[in-house]
Amino acid sequence: MAERKITKVLLTGAAGQIGSELVVALRGRYGRDGVVATDVRDPGGALAAAGPYETLDVTDRAAVAAAVDRHKADAVFHLAALLSATGEKNPALCWHVNMDGLYNVLEVARERGLARVVYPSSIAAFGPETPRDHTPQETVLKPRTMYGITKVAGELLGDYYVAKFGLDVRGLRYPGIISAETPPGGGTTDYAVDIFYHAARGRDYTCFVREDTALPMMYMPDAIKAVMDLAEAPFAGLAHHADFNVGAMSFTAGELAAAIQKRVPGFKVRYAPDFRQQIADSWPRSVDDAAARAEWGWKPSYDLDAMTDDMLAKLTKKFKEGKP
Repeated sequence: MAERKITKVLLTGAAGQIGSELVVALRGRYGRDGVVATDVRDPGGALAAAGPYETLDVTDRAAVAAAVDRHKADAVFHLAALLSATGEKNPALCWHVNMDGLYNVLEVARERGLARVVYPSSIAAFGPETPRDHTPQETVLKPRTMYGITKVAGELLGDYYVAKFGLDVRGLRYPGIISAETPPGGGTTDYAVDIFYHAARGRDYTCFVREDTALPMMYMPDAIKAVMDLAEAPFAGLAHHADFNVGAMSFTAGELAAAIQKRVPGFKVRYAPDFRQQIADSWPRSVDDAAARAEWGWKPSYDLDAMTDDMLAKLTKKFKEGKP
């Protein structure tokens, strides 16, 4: 497959947790006008004002095609999706948005010969039968959530488009993502974001998973670095395409609480597991990301302590400035 450089990006799901920060990083790489941010809703404010932005429903293939043509995009970073906990409340909508949206993007990219489609997957692709410690790159994929089912199907579909049509599709299995910029957005791992927001505001926190629940996590700067590094890695060096394991750190809810309590004396946490506990129990405690490290040089920068210091500093500053 001939290697092609990315020159103009269309980003879907730009108002989401990862998308809102990825669009800033991509514009730093490709220029303000080199990245068109899209989402199904108009967020207004800084995102809409910071560069090209338009509303886009990814389940409308004609609209996706028109946006690609109008902006002369040669790459799509496709982040529009319903997350795990939200998807369980409306499985039919989760399938429609996640699968029909991805299929529309892939078909438009195939028809127009785009240089790249980048589509993140998730640890939600795994299930109870998957080894939970150092989860292998190649392993059992039998998720128990609609979100996870769409992620497995998306990985397979991405690899199919590489093999069948020669379309350059790339993706990685994100662990839980922690960010100081956007509040929780309906994911099972969002307790690890919400707990920081409560601590920084001086409020106690009720955690919806058990104290001993261990999950792989990643700080947002590493999440952005990972997807951008993968997107620009030489295609010839990739033995995998749409399903890279990526890891950074793993900790229990209790370990995260303890790390915060060392820095915020008096912060209290209680545990009241809800339906998300069952989802968390079906996911890995840690992942083996040797393939990502070998094939495109993946290496995280943040551990639990470094992330905790940075999160609390950023959130404290944010709330002092009166930001939500």
